Amino acid sequence: MSIELAETERERSTVLDRSDGGIVAQVRLDHPDLVLRSSLERAPDVTLEPEYWTTDETGHTLLFVTARGAEFGGFEAALETDPTIREPILVDRYPDRRVYRVTLTERALTFTASTAEVGGRLLEVSSSRDGWLVQLRFPSRDALVAFNDACRDDGVSVSVEHLRVSDDGDDGVVALTEKQQELLAVAYEEGYFDVPRGISQDELADRLGVSKSAISQRLRRAIAELCAASLA
Repeated sequence: MSIELAETERERSTVLDRSDGGIVAQVRLDHPDLVLRSSLERAPDVTLEPEYWTTDETGHTLLFVTARGAEFGGFEAALETDPTIREPILVDRYPDRRVYRVTLTERALTFTASTAEVGGRLLEVSSSRDGWLVQLRFPSRDALVAFNDACRDDGVSVSVEHLRVSDDGDDGVVALTEKQQELLAVAYEEGYFDVPRGISQDELADRLGVSKSAISQRLRRAIAELCAASLA
């Protein structure tokens, strides 16, 4: 398609275009009533990754979530008393992870609606010992500020870990968090990427004082950031 034709097609389109520019933010969110927050506090060695949300015919919100860890007994016990969810169901089982379906209660706070209302988009969500770690794309800095204000109105604490510009002029700098940088540095220096490996994930976890599941999550996110920047 020629440049002239492409420009003509763009002019004819009635779709609102917010694809140019924008801000990618990694933020940490916390509140006692954030969905599954109680379970995360009682089972800190399990990390969670929401798969998707849906609404059933009665209007209740269902969440499918992947839990990663070495032991799930404590986490499942925590689910039974978590005030933000009810009817937890184990729907899939793997050697290193399990998938659960839970129904959100009226008490549960989420951040999906606040994100959509300001024109944002969820890129990645995972749990941490002190809340939810969320990567979002906003069409502008004003939208990020509006999201922050909406969270604070609900009493949700917002801690921005890093920001980067998301546009055609992006210089490709990888926006790794300080913890991701530390992990990659230690892993590289100790030979984690060598063949055979000079250090295991268990040893990395002991070295950095975190759980193995946290090491696994942090490594995958850091490597994903590197791949995204390099392949783009």
